[in-house]
Amino acid sequence: MVATEVDVVVIGLGPGGEYAAQKLAEAGLRVVGVDKGLVGGECPFYGCIPSKMMIRAADTLSEARRAVTLAGQVEVTPDWRLVAERIDKQATNHWDDSAHVDRLTGAGVRILRGTGRLDGPGLVVVAGTDGGTHELVATRGVVLNAGTVPATLPIDGLDGTPYWTNREVVKVAELPASLVVVGGGPIGCELTQAFARFGVRVTLLEVADRILGPEEPESSAVIHDVLTSEGVDVRTGVRIESVSHDGGFHVTLGGGEVVSAEQLLVAAGRRTQLSGIGLETVGLDDDLKVVDTDERMRAAERLWAVGDITGKGQFTHVSMYQAAVVVRDVLGQDGPWADYRAVSRVTFTDPEVGSVGMSEHQAREAGLQVRVSVADVPESSRGWIHQAGNEGIIKLVADAERGVLVGASAVAPAGGEVLGLLAAAVHAEIPIATLRTMHFAYPTFHRAIEVALGALED
Repeated sequence: MVATEVDVVVIGLGPGGEYAAQKLAEAGLRVVGVDKGLVGGECPFYGCIPSKMMIRAADTLSEARRAVTLAGQVEVTPDWRLVAERIDKQATNHWDDSAHVDRLTGAGVRILRGTGRLDGPGLVVVAGTDGGTHELVATRGVVLNAGTVPATLPIDGLDGTPYWTNREVVKVAELPASLVVVGGGPIGCELTQAFARFGVRVTLLEVADRILGPEEPESSAVIHDVLTSEGVDVRTGVRIESVSHDGGFHVTLGGGEVVSAEQLLVAAGRRTQLSGIGLETVGLDDDLKVVDTDERMRAAERLWAVGDITGKGQFTHVSMYQAAVVVRDVLGQDGPWADYRAVSRVTFTDPEVGSVGMSEHQAREAGLQVRVSVADVPESSRGWIHQAGNEGIIKLVADAERGVLVGASAVAPAGGEVLGLLAAAVHAEIPIATLRTMHFAYPTFHRAIEVALGALED
C-alpha cells in the first residue's frame, strides 16, 4: 500500500469536523475528510434541524388552540404529512448529503467514504465503504470528530424490538395513536410535547426524580407542569423492568405495572464510540468515554479533538466553536483559545429552556459565595399581556464575592433568545451593578431579568 501525504486528516464530518475541514482547505492546506455516514453529521439529518421542524409545526397548533382564550374560536386539524414532507424535502433533501459534499469539495477537501482509524501520530488508515484501504500521512496532524450514537439501554426484551431512536423518529410518515417515551432529557421532552400536540397519547418515563435533570429544579418543574397540562402522563423515579412487543409495546415497570402503547421511543441520551479507533497508537487509552484536550483542543501528538467526544457539551455550537479553535492552532494564529465558562444550551420545548454557565448546585459545589434569585415570567409585563402560554422563570446564580453572574436560566416563550443577554453577562463577567443600570425594553420577556437582578441580595 502506498501512503498518501496530506496536511490534515479530519475523521468525522459532523458540524465541527466539516467546519474545520472547509476552513483549513480554504486556507490552502491539503485536507482529507473521512466519514462512513452522511457528511454533515447528526444535526442536519437526524437531530437539530428536523426535530425543530417538528417542534415548530407542533407549536403552531398549540398557538392556534390558544386563540379561544384571546381571540375567538379556531378549528385545528393536525396533518403530520406536512411535517414529514418538509423534513424529507427541505431539511434533508431525502437524506442526501450532496450539498454538504459539494461545499467541501468546492473548498478543496478530498472526501473518503469509510471508517478512519489512527495508526500513530499523524497516521490514519481508512477502510473504505468500497472495500478499498487507504493509508494517509498527515504532516500537520489529525482532527478527530468521532461523534456519538444513540445510547442503548440494558432493558430486558428491548433488543430486537422495532423501537425508535432519534434516527427513526425523523423519518416517521404516519403518527401512532399512542407512544411511550423513555428518557426525560431534552430530546425526550421536545419530542414528547411535539407528538402530544399532534394528538398522540404520550407517556413519558424518566428514571431520575425529575425530567431535564441537568437543568435547575425550577426549570424542570415548569416543563413538568406544562407537559402534564397538555395531557402527557409524566412519570419520574420509575424503574423499567422489561419491554415486550407483539405488534404494540408493553413496558413493565417496578411493581409490575405495565404501560402499553403502539410505539416506543428511546431517548436516553447519546454515547461516544471511541473504542477501536486507534487511540492507543497515540498514547491514549482505548476505552475512553471522552477525550481530554487542552485549551487549543490538542489531545495528543499531532491530534486535535472536537465535538461530543470532548465532553464539553453535545451541541453543534460547541463543536463548531472548538473547530474554530483548532483551525487557528493548525494555521499558527493567535487565540482566543477554548473557554467553557459560559456554555449555553436550549431545550426547545414550549416554553423554551435556556441556560448558561453554572447551576446553583454546581456553584455551591465549587465553593463560591452563592446568591440566587428567581423571577416569574407570567408576572412580567409581557407575560401578563401574553397570558396563554406564558409559563416560565428567570433564575440568576451569582458569585457574591466578585459581584458577577456565573450562571442563569431563562424559561419563557423564546427563552433561548432571552438567554442571549444572560450568556453575554456570564461570558464577559459584566458586574451585576452594571447590569442593574441597563434599560430593559418595555414590554418584553427579557424585562423579567431586571426583576431577578433586583431580587439578588448584595
